[in-house]
Amino acid sequence: MLTRCQETELVSKPSSSHSCAVKQQIRIAAQVESYNAENASDFLKVALAAADKAAEISRSYYAGNFTVTTKADMTPVTQADVECEQAIREIILSAFPEHGFYGEETGQTQADAEFLWLVDPIDGTKGFVRQYPFFSTQIALMHAGELILGVSCGTMMDELAWAEKGQGAWLNGKRLRVSDIYDPDRAAVSTGNLKSLADSDGWSALGSIVKHADRIRGYGDFYHYHLLAAGKIEAVIESDVNILDVAALSVIVSEAGGCFTNLNGEVPDLAIRSVLAANPSLHEKYLAQLKGHVT
Repeated sequence: MLTRCQETELVSKPSSSHSCAVKQQIRIAAQVESYNAENASDFLKVALAAADKAAEISRSYYAGNFTVTTKADMTPVTQADVECEQAIREIILSAFPEHGFYGEETGQTQADAEFLWLVDPIDGTKGFVRQYPFFSTQIALMHAGELILGVSCGTMMDELAWAEKGQGAWLNGKRLRVSDIYDPDRAAVSTGNLKSLADSDGWSALGSIVKHADRIRGYGDFYHYHLLAAGKIEAVIESDVNILDVAALSVIVSEAGGCFTNLNGEVPDLAIRSVLAANPSLHEKYLAQLKGHVT
């Protein structure tokens, strides 16, 4: 039986902030290492089915036989993005017609519903267009402003991660846990989008983190969050994201014992624009350096 001493501020009101390193100390006494599908809620079962269908569609287009158009914000959208979101939307709303839906391509429907699904059908479309394998399908569920479920499907990497509040985080059916490397000199840090951080006083703060880290990489997109949750790296820093990019991943990292906030230490909400995700001790250290420079 799994017992955990874990206070996760992710499940508090989204406007709150916290010292995650102090409040979230994992004490995992469990011997359960393989996922029991009987523990899955109906929400998770539907989300996994939707992710599986999206993977089938995106895989079929990966070779490059698709149309690409440009949205108003100058980002690309492909035929695969649209078809994946349509399939996900149909599967989820057929099961839960009273729920809200917020998709990258179709926008928000019933946004004030008690339950709101957050979906990026192909997160990493620019990479998908150029046949990079680092794209994914991201599906999350928010209940009354609280993120409670996340599914992250890295189709071409054969990585399916999921988590539900209080049920741990899993990758291909095996439990995920963040690392216990708390020394910045031994830490592996991955960075993603950094434009707004580079245009702020926080750039020098990031430079100090880079200077002391054992390894600096930019794995990007979903992949570095999977690595973080699996204990293979210690931190992810990004300054230009939106909620659809990271909602599911925030649940996965938190349920793996990590801390997931923006660069000011605030828990994810619909307005999130930056990320500091790490194991508890390093999160506290890095937050002290980065806080106040970008939202």
